[in-house]
Order: sequence, then structure tokens, then C-alpha cells
Amino acid sequence: MRWQRDPHLNLLHLLSNVLIAAGFILLYQAWRVLYAAQTERRVAVSGIYARLRHPQYLGFLTIIFVFLLQWPTLLTLIMFPILVVVYHRLSKHEEQNMAAEFGEEYIEYARRVPAFIPKRRNKRPVT
Repeated sequence: MRWQRDPHLNLLHLLSNVLIAAGFILLYQAWRVLYAAQTERRVAVSGIYARLRHPQYLGFLTIIFVFLLQWPTLLTLIMFPILVVVYHRLSKHEEQNMAAEFGEEYIEYARRVPAFIPKRRNKRPVT
């Protein structure tokens, strides 16, 4: 009997598992802040929402993209671009609702904070 390597213990699968975990952590952080904001009927602008307007969608898309890398099937190949379009449209609809409900406060927040990809932080030199 000959031993074979486990195909799930390669570098790609290990790194992709880290990215899946990062996606779930992003979802957890986003939902925790969003729940508090919704309870208090205010715009979520703290935590991860200080860097992204739609971190929960980025978390979902990260997880789904990594599934595509781990299990490149016809289903995941079809599903990923469809979900990108769906989440993008959903985010636009959500932003219209937020602007209608919170007015200038949300509009200003949307001007400052990117939707899906965070801006690089400027590292200031120590003086």
C-alpha cells in the first residue's frame, strides 16, 4: 500500500483557509458594528465602517472567491461574477435608502469612505 499526500494540505489550500477565516472575521466585525448602529438608529461609522461602507459584502465576496480558488467548478465559476453584480447593485440600493433616511450625514460619510476597497493609510513620519 502506498501513502498519498492529502491534496488539501498544500500551500494554496492553507492560504485559502486563512482568507476564508479573514472573510468570516470581517463579517463578524461588520455585523457587530452594524447591529449596534441599527439598534441606536444611526449611521454605522465606527470600527471597520470607518474604512469601508460595505465590509459585509466584501467579506461574503472574499469567502466566495476563495471557494472558487479551492473548488474551481462550473457552479463556483458562474456564481462568483453573478454575486459580484448582485452585491454591487444591492450596495447602490442600500446607499440610496441610507441617504434618504440620514441625509447629509450619510452623504458626507459616503464621500469620505470607499465602498469596497479600503484606502491605504498614510504613514506619517515620526518627528
